[in-house]
This record gives sequence, structure tokens and C-alpha cells, in this order.
Amino acid sequence: MIDRLLGRAELKERIEELEEEKRHLERRAEAEEERRSDAVADRQRAEERVNELEHRIESLEERLDRTEGEEESVEFRRVGDLRGPRLADALGRFRAVESDDPEGLLTAFVPDEDAVPSSVAEWFGDRTRLVRRAAPAVVLADDTGAVSAALTSPIEPAPFDRWGDRFRLDESWFRPTGRFAFALVRSDTFALGVYEGDERVAFEGFTSDVKEAHSKGGFSQGRFERRRERQIDDHLKKATAALTALDDRDGGDATADATADDPADATADATDDDPADAPPVDRTIVVGERSVLGEVREHADVTDVSDATGKPRDALDDAFRGFWTTRLRAI
Repeated sequence: MIDRLLGRAELKERIEELEEEKRHLERRAEAEEERRSDAVADRQRAEERVNELEHRIESLEERLDRTEGEEESVEFRRVGDLRGPRLADALGRFRAVESDDPEGLLTAFVPDEDAVPSSVAEWFGDRTRLVRRAAPAVVLADDTGAVSAALTSPIEPAPFDRWGDRFRLDESWFRPTGRFAFALVRSDTFALGVYEGDERVAFEGFTSDVKEAHSKGGFSQGRFERRRERQIDDHLKKATAALTALDDRDGGDATADATADDPADATADATDDDPADAPPVDRTIVVGERSVLGEVREHADVTDVSDATGKPRDALDDAFRGFWTTRLRAI
């Protein structure tokens, strides 16, 4: 009675309404947070499968070509990966081919399946389908039909096509030449080497403490993901500083920060000469996880996906071998 007379009953009812509205909003916020956390986890799982799916695409496309229509099946005569001495031997054999006809040997770089030069399409005819499947690739053929191959080179040249008396096979497309930098960037690992040919003359590497994903939901998952994203961002800042110092010889402080951070957060593995103190390089190649390559792409002349893992030095060696591999397809 007194509450009603003093107007307190109405206020209490309003307070109860507001508290109920507050609880409703809190439940909505929790549900939204959980959905966001689930989305982040789904994205991570999707990224982990990207490499596996890409490896399957080529074989699936080949099966599709075989099953579509009633066209005669056309297959590569041979497919294999070449590296090191085996690659050098194969390139030497192709370079040894000469023609008395100044237009007896065809060399072309086909950047993608929709950019096949007319000279290549006219020569290969029905087998042009194989050229499209091999792209991007350096395509070789001679006017006798003895040589017919596609080479997927680590370094892609500008598109060209020409008939000549020799094949055009620049060493720099296939093998490490000159002085260059090669880096591996992962969300928790960074390794950078300066090379003269295939010899590494300087090295810098470190790992960062980045939490692994877990499957808990709710606010716990959200906080975990935010913390993990911050750890990855900090790691990439250190990696970017190391790559920047490579191009800026006055950026020694940035490189020191990249390798001498809090021991609890990063472990350095740099015992060779510091790449930032080495003479300038001709080009920089960066490989690593697809999800982080975009963060450092502006510091690279060439980028590629790599699944190399392990300690920085071992991972860099593995990535280096993987990158300098050429796939040969006999057409």
C-alpha cells in the first residue's frame, strides 16, 4: 500500500522490466559471442584443409576431363618432380637440343589456362588441353615431335612464345642463382636466409608462443581466440621488421627487436651472420602459410604457399627444397 502511495511500486515494476531486458541482452550477447567463436574456429579448420584440397584439384580435373563427353582421352605421358642434380641434368638435356632450322624449337610460358598463345594451340592441337592443365608452365616442343613437355618453374617469367633454334630456359627460373633472400613465415615460426646460389650465407630465425586452438565455446573461446590473434599479430610484426631491415641497412634496431624480445614469447635461433648486415640482395622470396602471407607480401618479389614446419633452421631448409622443385609433364 505504502509503495503504491509513494509511487515506488511502479518504479519497482520498471526495475524488474529493465532487469529482464538486461538478462535478455546478456543472453543475446553470449549467443553472439559463441557464434563468432564458432566462425573463427571454422575458418581455422578451413584454412588447414586448403593445402590438402589444392593437391587433389589437379587429379580431380583430370578425372573430369576423362569423363566429360565422348572425346578421346588425352593424358600426360609422364609426370615427375625434379630438383637438385636431377633437375640440372634434365635442363642440360633440353638445352643440348639444337635445330638447323632457326624456327624449329618452340618455347613459351603459359601463365594460366585462359592464356595459351596461338603458336602453342596451333602446334599442340587436341593436346592443348594438357597445356591448359599444366599452366602455369614453360612449354617446350620441336617441329619433329621428339620433344613435347611442360615445366612448372619455381619462378614464373613474363609470358612469351617464340620459335628458335634453341629452347629458352633461363637458369634463374628453375634454380637458385645470384644473391637473394628466402624466408619462411608461419603464424608461430619465422626463418630468413640470405643465399648465394644454393649456399646459405646468413640466417635469422625465431619462434613465438602462439596458443593452439581449442574447442571450448562461449566467452572462454572468444577470449582465447582474441589472445591467439594478438599473439599472431605480434609474431608477424617481428617477421615484418626482419624483412624490412633486409631492405633498409639503417634498420638495425628493428631487426634486433625481432630477435631479442621477451624470452617467454619468442625463441631466437640465429647463429649465422645477421641477414640485415649482409650486402643487398637481388630479390626476396617469401613462402609460408596462406593465411599469413598477405601480411608480408609487400616485402617479397615472389611468394608461394609452403607447409614446411619444425624448428626455424630445419623448416627453412625444407621450404627451400620444396620451393626449388620443378614439375615435369611429358605431353
